[in-house]
Amino acid sequence: MSGSSAVSCSAPCRFAHYFVICGIDTETGLEPDELAGENFEQSPLKRTFKSKVLARYPENVAGNLFDQDAVNMLCMPKGLSFRTQADQHHPQFHSFIITKEDGSRTYGFVHTFYEEVTSPQICSAMQTLYQMHNAEHASANPPSSSSSSSSSMDSLASSLDEADSPASSSTMPSSRVAGSYDSSRDTLYVTKALCLITPMPFMHACRHFLSQLHRAVTAATAPPLPLESYIHNILYEVPLPAPGRSLKFHGVYEPIVCQRPGLGELPLADFPLAQTFSLLGVENLVQVFTCTMLEMQILLYSQDYQQLMTVAEGLTTLLFPFQWQHVYVPILPASLLHFLDAPVPYLMGLQSKEGTDRSKLELPQEANLCFVDIDNNYIELPEDFPQFPNKTEFIQELSEVLLDFGISANAGAPPRTCSTSSTPSREHKTVALWQLEDDGRNGNLAGEELSVLELLQGNATLERLQALTKRTGVTVAHVDALRAAVKAQGTEGQGGRTATEKEELRNAKLNVQLREVFASRFTTMFADYEAFVIQSAPDLESWLTNREQMHNFDKASFLSDQPEPYLPFLSHFIETQMFATFIDNKIMSQWEDKEPLLRVFDARIDKTRLYNVRAPSLRSSSYQRCSILKESAQAIEQRLLKIDHIAIHPHLLDMKIGQGKYVQGFFPKLQADVLNTGPTNNKWSHRTATAQRRKDRHRHQIEHLNIDNDLKEKYMQEARSLGKNLRQPKLSDLSPAVIAQTNWKFVEGLLKECRLKTKRMLVEKMGREAVELGHGEANITGLEENTLIASLCDLLERIWSHGLQVKQGKSALWSHLLHYQAHEEKLERQQAESPVPHVPERRKSDCSISMPSLQVSLIQDMRHIQSMSEIKTDVGRARAWIRLSLEKKLLSQHLKQLLSQQALTKKLYKRYAFLRCEEEKEQFLFHLLSLNTVDYFCFTTVFTTIMIPYRVSIIPIKKLSNALTTSNPWVCVSGELGDSGIMQIPKNVLEMTFDCQNLGKLTTVQLGHDNAGLLAKWLVDCVMVRNEITGHTYKFPCGRWLGKGVDDGSLERVLIGELVVSSTEEDFARGCRTPPLQRSPPQTRRISITSLSGRGSKLTSPQIQEAIGEAVNNIIKHFHKPEKERGSLTVLLCGEGGLVAALEQFFHHGFKSARLFQKTVFVWDFVERSVADMESADQMAGLQETCQSLCRYVNAINSTPRNIGKDGKFQLLVCLGARDRLLPKWLPPLVECPLILRMYEDTALLRDCTSVNTLIGVLETLHDFPITLESSLVKSIHL
Repeated sequence: MSGSSAVSCSAPCRFAHYFVICGIDTETGLEPDELAGENFEQSPLKRTFKSKVLARYPENVAGNLFDQDAVNMLCMPKGLSFRTQADQHHPQFHSFIITKEDGSRTYGFVHTFYEEVTSPQICSAMQTLYQMHNAEHASANPPSSSSSSSSSMDSLASSLDEADSPASSSTMPSSRVAGSYDSSRDTLYVTKALCLITPMPFMHACRHFLSQLHRAVTAATAPPLPLESYIHNILYEVPLPAPGRSLKFHGVYEPIVCQRPGLGELPLADFPLAQTFSLLGVENLVQVFTCTMLEMQILLYSQDYQQLMTVAEGLTTLLFPFQWQHVYVPILPASLLHFLDAPVPYLMGLQSKEGTDRSKLELPQEANLCFVDIDNNYIELPEDFPQFPNKTEFIQELSEVLLDFGISANAGAPPRTCSTSSTPSREHKTVALWQLEDDGRNGNLAGEELSVLELLQGNATLERLQALTKRTGVTVAHVDALRAAVKAQGTEGQGGRTATEKEELRNAKLNVQLREVFASRFTTMFADYEAFVIQSAPDLESWLTNREQMHNFDKASFLSDQPEPYLPFLSHFIETQMFATFIDNKIMSQWEDKEPLLRVFDARIDKTRLYNVRAPSLRSSSYQRCSILKESAQAIEQRLLKIDHIAIHPHLLDMKIGQGKYVQGFFPKLQADVLNTGPTNNKWSHRTATAQRRKDRHRHQIEHLNIDNDLKEKYMQEARSLGKNLRQPKLSDLSPAVIAQTNWKFVEGLLKECRLKTKRMLVEKMGREAVELGHGEANITGLEENTLIASLCDLLERIWSHGLQVKQGKSALWSHLLHYQAHEEKLERQQAESPVPHVPERRKSDCSISMPSLQVSLIQDMRHIQSMSEIKTDVGRARAWIRLSLEKKLLSQHLKQLLSQQALTKKLYKRYAFLRCEEEKEQFLFHLLSLNTVDYFCFTTVFTTIMIPYRVSIIPIKKLSNALTTSNPWVCVSGELGDSGIMQIPKNVLEMTFDCQNLGKLTTVQLGHDNAGLLAKWLVDCVMVRNEITGHTYKFPCGRWLGKGVDDGSLERVLIGELVVSSTEEDFARGCRTPPLQRSPPQTRRISITSLSGRGSKLTSPQIQEAIGEAVNNIIKHFHKPEKERGSLTVLLCGEGGLVAALEQFFHHGFKSARLFQKTVFVWDFVERSVADMESADQMAGLQETCQSLCRYVNAINSTPRNIGKDGKFQLLVCLGARDRLLPKWLPPLVECPLILRMYEDTALLRDCTSVNTLIGVLETLHDFPITLESSLVKSIHL
């Protein structure tokens, strides 16, 4: 601890913070690692034993305290590994990352090698374990299978332990029994790890330094300096490169170069992306990247720890300008397999064993899992997965960048390679020594020369003496030559680059070009994001305080501005936590310094705008290639060619002589006193201290200007944790209490997420009312709604996966439902066998007039889903069931019923599971219950090809006519997705059922009969139609006669439908102001509004004109909505308040009420007679063409074989005229027809030129829109 204060000022600027050694503790001996899933059936050499941190230097660093448990666990994720001389034991390199709870990261780089065990106690303990193991195997038969009651996590651990670890993957000599050990005959080796912990991911530099350190241990001759000199140098004398600069420092044998991007460039990423693309292939990588963007659960699977780290870091690096916000554990230690149970998005890496099959790997949850088998170039993607925008062109551009560097775009997993051999050949040693002496190449001096130069550099008196000799003309040739050699080193490098340096430069250039392609896509996609950021708070404090209630981004407007092909991806992405955090950072940049990634991204957008001047290309879906690939590669090349800074050389330290003696093959015990303290006199540490003081002063000023810092920090933490669950589980303390606390945080996080999701769904769905109350956008697009529901399905799957005892199938929710179904069906069979009377289930009260109520049954809804052959997977069935329950407003009730079987829940779930936390479970069900206040059609609109049973009920007006008719009635039901075709209704039956492909939301019913028999006239009140799966009931009001010689003589009518709200829903909705769906007209209107009986209510001229304006307005609004959300145009044309009804009122105004021959006169009679007059008259030559079209349409309608009646004919004429843009042209000839004087009063609107011209102008506004008519309206009309 003595040195920590001396170096604390410069710690933030140091290249490395800690040097750590992990291995076997000879004092405690062999300790089995129970947490790593110990399996005592394995031979002792294959078992896992606990490793320890043997040493670390320094003790602690200010701002980055040493986490011993986490470092030990990640240095040796599988614990200690033992081998004998018969096994291969190549050194291995891997990296790891420790993410703290605030999201900051520390990187670790580990070189693991095998060292001979010299402790007799360890050797004899291993011998004893072997004797016990052999005795057990001799006496007992091996068990056939593992216990069925083990949890999925236990079976996962055991499946991973079935085969050898990667280090022993090579085949063993046949002369020995594999994995056996005899202390008298065999030499025992155990793993030891050398680790550097750094604040930034300089992976290549750390790898070179550690491998040179290991080479120094295994070489035949001792290194030029004691190892302490090199470790002290990298810990205290090598600085972090400044942004935009390169740095050279010295390892044991060779110089090492690293560079850091400038402030305006993409941030540092040193892991080779070329390897990531080669391992997965471009298309697979883009798919996995899309899963990462959408915050799914991503599990990487490989034998090689470094490959896990490379792919994980590659994926997160490519996210720029966004950042992964959830659990991130690229290497999951064996003792932490329970983390896979986390019901949150995660990116984790799991080490596979050679020979372990994917099918044996039982994962707790797979419904939303992206599984990446790196070694076999194989991925499993979640269902319902949107594609990345312009995916084909994007893959093409990436492939071309790779091909420029000679890498095949479809490369699979290359054969595994291992590090440099631990026993260098004789030639290798000679070359190494020659390089060592060639100071111009590596910056190190050997033996006597080095000591002379060190003496000169480190001693002020000798320096002054040498300066004096120079002034007096005396030359010290040997020393001058040494100095010249060192000086030459600074300018060396541009010409003679080593193969390694060339390879690293190539990798760095490829890295940055691949990243630029990804960054360019986001710059294009989010070029206008700033316009949609909602800046609503006056200051940071009020924004942080009200963060949860605020809308920060206008999602609906942003999506409406995007190209259609981008929408499936973008609508999901803007709901993610990484996007929310990105927008939060943007808002906070008003009051704070911009977050670095945001600063770079905004600068790029500004640059794009400068060149494009808001070109329309930014909004088009045409693919734009990255234009700065060469520039970005050149910046890196220039930095690596011209070294900006050379660190102080390693040098002799003030050490006790005789300690740390060199023994080949053994890493020496280092002198802690020299490694725990850094130099206090080098100018670099003074410079960093001054910079630090300047930073501190600046920070204090900001604190005085802004709000109190502690309060601010508290708000910041709370605001940033919004919507997140546990950011990062703690790796160190694995006591049961800590695991319980972690699970409790998961439970709280799930409940919070449920509350936010249901609130968002309600606010988005409530439309205008929500806007009046000050919440967000005016309408929700169908795309957004689908995204939110998919997100709810994902949340439910994660809740049902939390704390599972035994996993069965990919969907935890569907598995639970199947258990429940089996239990209920067993009860049903028992009740059927016993004489106990069956108690019916509660029925859903329905306000349909005479339809039998639909049974509310969780099991019945499951059977509907099970009968859908279109759905092939359990995950798909679970999602369909959720959608169906949500549409029926039964989701909360069904789940409550499912969880009411407590014995089943206890059997399936561990005690800490979310579903066994009573209070949270109740709150969760209550949040879901709130979704019943709005109407969803999320099942009907998604499963469009399934067969659905419908029930039709015809309700006659019994007081005024016969309930039954002697004729043969028929019906045809139409919806947004199609129609049923004409179906005959059996005689004297008023109710029937039929199966038909999903019709979607129902719009019209055609009802008619053939007029046969004595009692052919039929007065129908309404027709009711119910979807027997979703329970949606539609009412089609009629209120008119069907029959010859009565009403308008119609034998068939087209009825417009309305969705009926059940009485239970009405009670539920009474307290909320959500506007109901469009209702049908009151029946009084349909009892012939156009007949002269006077029963229709008379409207005034202004009311009629207003009604026409409103009807036309509604049609125009319909066409301004996105196509998928428009609903039914038929309702707007023919329904209550529709165009036909409004024009009927216009034509009916001032119509003469005298009866001719006691018959009702209809508007159609006026149209028909006007046409007859036109056809016989010669004086209307000027309007010839218009008259001809009107005559042609009227005659076509009259000649149709359908018996639609006079009002039906007028409706048809209006619809056809609107479709073919003829309505305004037909009005003048009708107005100028002499017949109008006889049939209309002087005050009639039709005889008022101003009113007619206004009507023509209003109708002409419809010409801009393509009106299409339902087939039910225009059947049998040939024009």
